[in-house]
Amino acid sequence: MGVCGCGKSSVGGRLAESLGAKFLEGDAFHSPANVAKMSAGTPLTDADRAEWLLQLMAEIRNARETGASLVLSCSALKRRYRDLLREGDPELRFAHLAGDRELIANRMLARINHYMPLSLLDSQLNVLEPLQADEAGITLDIRKEPAQLITDILNSNP
Repeated sequence: MGVCGCGKSSVGGRLAESLGAKFLEGDAFHSPANVAKMSAGTPLTDADRAEWLLQLMAEIRNARETGASLVLSCSALKRRYRDLLREGDPELRFAHLAGDRELIANRMLARINHYMPLSLLDSQLNVLEPLQADEAGITLDIRKEPAQLITDILNSNP
């Protein structure tokens, strides 16, 4: 989890590979209308995200019910979004990739062919609710190399 440009897709993909798990890119589940809205620099509302979150929760539930290992990259910016995702699997754990605005902005500017404009970074930072003490997960510093982030995630499992 985390704001745009924090490395969710790259770290998530590598984590899934190291676990032999299926990887789902949460952005792929956004509706064309949501993608168009974000591409135009308009932040999504809770209503815009509702169907998207339900689809992701269904994927999580399906993985739990079938015994499949799953890594999902998803912003999960608000506690209530994470609570909904946990309805798919109460044992769901989050890895919050956190960093300062300047570093994330620089990473976003270096991306090629991504619909999320830099102008949306501040809106995401403004609504971000970091993991709370009662939420299963870990907060990671994205200044670390991806391999170290993955090691930290793997070592944080109960």
